[in-house]
Amino acid sequence: MGEQAVQQPSNHDEMQDFVRNLLGDVQALEMMLESDMIETGIRRIGAEQEMFLVDSGYRPAPTAIEVLKRINNPQFTTELARFNLEFNSIPHEWTGACLSTLEKEVRRLYRVAMKGAEQENCKVILTGILPTLSHSDLGLDNMTPMPRYFALNDALCKLRGNDFQTNIKGIDELNLSHDNVMLEACNTSFQVHFQVGPKEFAKLYNVAQAVTAPVMAAAVNSPVLLGNRLWAETRIALFQQSVDARSATHSARGMRPRVHFGGDWCKDGVVELFREDIARFRTLLSIAVEEDSIEQVKNKIAPQLNALRLHNGTVYRWNRPCYGVADGVAHLRIENRVIPSGPSIVDEMANSAFFLGLMSGMLSEHGPIEDLLDFSDAKSNFIGAARRGLNAEFHWLGGEVLTASRLIQERLLPLAEKGLRESGIDDADIDRYLGVLDERVSRGRTGSQWCLQSLAAMERDGGTRDERLRTVTKVTIDRQRRGRPVHSWKLASLSEAESWSESYQTVSQFMLTDLFTVRAEDIVDLAATLMEWERLRHVLVEDDDGNLVGLVSTAELLHLVSRKYSRDPLTSLTIGEIMVADVVTCTPETRTAEAISLMQTHRIGCLPVVRGNRLVGLVTDRQFVDVAGRLLDRRA
Repeated sequence: MGEQAVQQPSNHDEMQDFVRNLLGDVQALEMMLESDMIETGIRRIGAEQEMFLVDSGYRPAPTAIEVLKRINNPQFTTELARFNLEFNSIPHEWTGACLSTLEKEVRRLYRVAMKGAEQENCKVILTGILPTLSHSDLGLDNMTPMPRYFALNDALCKLRGNDFQTNIKGIDELNLSHDNVMLEACNTSFQVHFQVGPKEFAKLYNVAQAVTAPVMAAAVNSPVLLGNRLWAETRIALFQQSVDARSATHSARGMRPRVHFGGDWCKDGVVELFREDIARFRTLLSIAVEEDSIEQVKNKIAPQLNALRLHNGTVYRWNRPCYGVADGVAHLRIENRVIPSGPSIVDEMANSAFFLGLMSGMLSEHGPIEDLLDFSDAKSNFIGAARRGLNAEFHWLGGEVLTASRLIQERLLPLAEKGLRESGIDDADIDRYLGVLDERVSRGRTGSQWCLQSLAAMERDGGTRDERLRTVTKVTIDRQRRGRPVHSWKLASLSEAESWSESYQTVSQFMLTDLFTVRAEDIVDLAATLMEWERLRHVLVEDDDGNLVGLVSTAELLHLVSRKYSRDPLTSLTIGEIMVADVVTCTPETRTAEAISLMQTHRIGCLPVVRGNRLVGLVTDRQFVDVAGRLLDRRA
């Protein structure tokens, strides 16, 4: 969806014109396939590298526009959020040293990005999901100020009709309602493009569908979202839910989401996939189309098919069919969108080599994959890999049931090696990249495992969750700059942290979130007992929807019970009768110094943290004492 002049159709006539052009583009593509106007007999590879920008505190830095001006390179472009960047490689013929050549190009552009970022006092990080992202980073103020992004947001919001719901369960659980599509910006990937011929497209596309699960199982690098430990590759669930424009009725009817794996094997070729997506997914955006694609095909000119490409850019298959024109020659590509960004460039290249080797070797070894594997198993494998990474269990060819690790090591690595050798890839590249992947799988050290193990080790050593997330982000940047693969990385430790004071700037960074609460209709005995059992000085009162309605403290409880209600049995009182309803609160974004001032001004020992009326946390005077002690210890 790289076009700048896209917009929502403003009226019925404009929508009809765009759809007419869209259908004309499909017809033009069919004509091109019939008359052999699509390039064949050659394969090429390319990649898109997405990345995050972070500030000195390792939080998202909304400086992409400024960094792009510094870089001034046409291979770089914007992404949905101000804290994301992307660069695109040139195509490389699929032979010889193409993999190491691509790696050199990616490294060169990565260094260009780092230099541009440093000029704006920020850093580049390659990671599937940035660990330090917070809910406050995902407002429209952080959307890249380009019309196409706002048009897409408006179209999806209008189509859905209410907030987007995110519900992902892993070690932790995330339940979130969000009023825009900015959750999509939490995801960055290393997208691999493989140019194939039109007559081999269907069979190779099916191979891509089958091997995506084991490739992802080895590549997972996105285990943490908004501080929650979720799936091994949380991007898969998050991307689908962040732009899920289906209404409740459509979901109940089984309508496919715009981000999807597919519903069956490809049988007839690329046009089949384009037709299906046009039939299933409503047009969101339009563009002024000046070319007559059918007339151009009749004149033996390869059209741009801008209407088709725009619609295709708003439907997110994990293996996306792509049409393009280079030097006046049309071609077809399969774009794998599953591989996450990071944890290092050599890891990304190892993942790509594994995928491309399987694309080349699977068909020659086994023939049509659709004859050997049920599509439902391929889809189930895909979800299992996203959830569990190398610990997933796969249903494979011939009815075998294998763990991802065993399948990769015993079946797929030799097959990928065969495919790479048959494609004429240099031996040194084959040994290097597949060797990296083999070591990663043997040690069980994916990017996700390194991150989770680092966080667990730091939790044992103390520090707040925010400190641990900042540290793992900082160490990721340090490690990936050294260029070594993740299986060789030592776990991150708090001793490697810097900018420790950055973890205490706002109350969201250290507030308590695992709270014991009561309801207004509960008896006072319950609050008193909770305070005794859990050694609490304050108990918050919320309603059934999680809204804060009051507070009870030990001091107030003792005072009110001993004086006002001294003649009544304690069991006859409800919390609503004695609670303080006019509670002083703050928001997650409240600065720490302001929170301390509020507590001093009002002479209170705790400060509930709310978003709107919804209770999200609590800070107490004891925490401020702990924070001060921790900071003094580190300064010493």
